[in-house]
Amino acid sequence: MLRLGLSDLEAVLAIARRASFRRAALDLGMSATALSNAVAKLEAELGVRLFNRTTRSVALTDAGRRFV
Repeated sequence: MLRLGLSDLEAVLAIARRASFRRAALDLGMSATALSNAVAKLEAELGVRLFNRTTRSVALTDAGRRFV
């Protein structure tokens, strides 16, 4: 059974709002690496990719928009 925590939801919303893992991590008071790992774990549990990531940009996927 999938159990989402409030911190998972806050992380996704912060990244979506700021369009940046680094800026979202600053808002949440954590490292960008920890945030990225948390989102990767959430994506693995959900079985869908929530964000398209490149070295220069972050954007929600269709599944990510539905999740938000």
